[in-house]
Amino acid sequence: MNGVNDEIQHVGASAHVEYTKKLVEYFFDVDDVQIIAIPRINERGFKTGNSVSGAPSCYKPAMDLLSRMLHRDGLMLIIDKPAGIAVHRGPKGGPSLEDGFDQLRFGLPRPPALAHRLDKDTSGCLVLGRHRKALERLGRLFKSGRVGKTYWAVVEGAPAGEQGEIDLALGRLDASRGWWMQPDPLGLPARTSWQVRGRSADGALTFIEFTPHTGRTHQIRVHAQAMGWPILGDPIYGSGRRDGAPPLHLHARAVSVPMQDGKPPVEALAAPPAHMTAALAACGWRDEAPS
Repeated sequence: MNGVNDEIQHVGASAHVEYTKKLVEYFFDVDDVQIIAIPRINERGFKTGNSVSGAPSCYKPAMDLLSRMLHRDGLMLIIDKPAGIAVHRGPKGGPSLEDGFDQLRFGLPRPPALAHRLDKDTSGCLVLGRHRKALERLGRLFKSGRVGKTYWAVVEGAPAGEQGEIDLALGRLDASRGWWMQPDPLGLPARTSWQVRGRSADGALTFIEFTPHTGRTHQIRVHAQAMGWPILGDPIYGSGRRDGAPPLHLHARAVSVPMQDGKPPVEALAAPPAHMTAALAACGWRDEAPS
């Protein structure tokens, strides 16, 4: 079975087959099903046939998330988050990635939800759970550190070595700065491995692959700054606040999720965003070179 939605579509494709709420929940192991008849569902999540012909005129998605899909099954989705948009609305409101999640229902009664977070200015692999049980499973995996995460960054400066590990506890800078963080011996443990993937000819920039082993807020950004090579374009911990500074050069390159015991993990790769390619190329990267 490829997933809940695929099975439902298969059963309901040839006719309007009626299922009771309890029967659907029992066979497909989902909760709070709110449908009785199951029509054919197209790739955008809309009913086809006489009832709905394409998208209603009022449907205006915040952005095209379908084209950013990296993985889809009955439990989870992985999308390539664009840089520059928050994953959810903050205290002051404003647009967020969640505004477009209704595009990603694929026939389920509710849109997917975030299994973790990426910073507003970070791009790349973002995992969503499709229903409550999946989100509970994903929450346990992220909390226990079983989800593999790989980040690409371009930093300012040149590390002395080629690889290493940063073991530096982090705490909040102060209450007035929200979630800004700083090294703090009394803070929460935070550990990040790093490996140099390339260097610019003038030594001003370095392409580094980071692997966080814990999930603290701004962990990679603070660890890089503490080592003396802040991430290029970082508006909080680097020089990104100056006029004309580039965007943050931090990208969630890959994710590996052991969603089902006894089966291979679900893996996804996200290509680096356009604003990072020039700096990556200056460090020797060639378009989608093997990881």
